[in-house]
Amino acid sequence: QLQLVESGGGLVQPGGSLSVSCAASGFTLDYYAIGWFRQAPGREREGVSCISRSGGSTNYADSVKGRFTISRDNARNTVYLQMNTLKPEDTAVYYCAASLGHSSTWYSLLADEYDTWGQGTQVTVSS
Repeated sequence: QLQLVESGGGLVQPGGSLSVSCAASGFTLDYYAIGWFRQAPGREREGVSCISRSGGSTNYADSVKGRFTISRDNARNTVYLQMNTLKPEDTAVYYCAASLGHSSTWYSLLADEYDTWGQGTQVTVSS
């Protein structure tokens, strides 16, 4: 069974850092592009960052550019999102998602492009 499990969420003060992970089970991530998305209460799900199968191509939403870094370790079957200089508006449930069947350089911030989703991890930025 294909499964993605996010971990590492929690409560952090504004200006702080947090790293969330996305671990795959039942399949190897080598063949999948990965995206990180978030959804805050009362708001639509938005794309935060994405990374190609090779890891050589990445993209970020303007709201997180320069603060968040996505990376992947295919040997560990895990993708990471390092979040620095966190702001209260970063508070949301963070989801990772996988998309199969693309070139090694493909990536997307569009949720409709992804077909396997994790359950999410809560990130709260508050003093």
